[in-house]
Amino acid sequence: MKIGTSLAAAILLVTSAGATAGEASKASFGRTPDGKEVTLVTLTNGHGMTAKILSLGAALYALEVPDRHGKPGDIVLGYPDLKGTFAKPQYFGDTVGRYANRIAKGRFTLDGKAYTVPVNDGPNSLHGGMTGFDKVVWTIDKVESGARPSVMLTYVSPDGDQGYPGKLTTTATYTIDDQDELTIEYTATTDAPTIVNVTNHTYWNLAGEGSGSVMDQRMMIAGDAYLPTDATAIPTGEVRSVAGTDFDFRKPKAIGRDIRDAKEQQLVFGRGYDHNWVISRKEAVQPREVARVSDPKSGRVLSLWSAQPGLQFYSGNFLDGTTSGKSGGVYRQGDAFALEPQLFPDTPNQPAFGSARLAPGKTYRNLMIYKFSVSKP
Repeated sequence: MKIGTSLAAAILLVTSAGATAGEASKASFGRTPDGKEVTLVTLTNGHGMTAKILSLGAALYALEVPDRHGKPGDIVLGYPDLKGTFAKPQYFGDTVGRYANRIAKGRFTLDGKAYTVPVNDGPNSLHGGMTGFDKVVWTIDKVESGARPSVMLTYVSPDGDQGYPGKLTTTATYTIDDQDELTIEYTATTDAPTIVNVTNHTYWNLAGEGSGSVMDQRMMIAGDAYLPTDATAIPTGEVRSVAGTDFDFRKPKAIGRDIRDAKEQQLVFGRGYDHNWVISRKEAVQPREVARVSDPKSGRVLSLWSAQPGLQFYSGNFLDGTTSGKSGGVYRQGDAFALEPQLFPDTPNQPAFGSARLAPGKTYRNLMIYKFSVSKP
């Protein structure tokens, strides 16, 4: 759809040294079926990086970064308008929660009390249920230009929302800088004990949105182990070493090198990779590099930094050729990958994985830093 008239004029700041700082602007992007206005916020750093964020789902709608020749290109999959988003939700760029990933059978116990949340992925609950954070319009609290253009969005999930206890107030802050870094920070507070696991579900293709398969793009994941799952994608409880398996990405390799190994039951279950890597057994004090992906064609390199213990890697297995993207191309299996820093899936039901409990007076935080660079041919 055509972006509407600007709702707030972009502000351009120039430093005393004469360098151009970043811009931030807002524009209408249409309305939801129930009439709520959706806003698109555009952040630019002045030399090739542009991030576009939707208030619907606090989603990363587009991210343009330069290739090795300095030509910017959008590397994020998504629908061209809101129609597709509501007709066939696929979490393109979305903030997902309250509990990202899966909860077995939509049930968990907290402080001795049993809770039930919507089942929307086979027998399990996925990404917060039928109406998770991805399907609501967030409030835009702050849009700032300057050296680090940013937008902060907030959503207040009431007590009992999708079956979860406690009123949860969540913020999502997107920031870019002149080093071609995109930072996404999530925080959450509650008025009663609850569980929280919020992450971002962007589908990446470093060669460009709509350019085809990512199977030749090379990935490194800094995890010595991963979590095998049952046939419904729920972790079995085992923490399995990646050594000698198709899941060993400690040294960079093409995403598609081993993905069709039918002898590996885990790849059969997921139709490819859809598993959580164990980066550590608990949250780190500071973000560290958890993954790095490079595209030999464009030269773009993505380095992801996070303090979270887990990293879900999804290889776009369920893109089935029925979705037309922003550039008019059709998305097919393997045309993108997702990297989602988070707690381990089904943690509320598996105490050995740690705890997802958030108590009043405490603040949940998930900080993700995406650092972009280019490689030589």
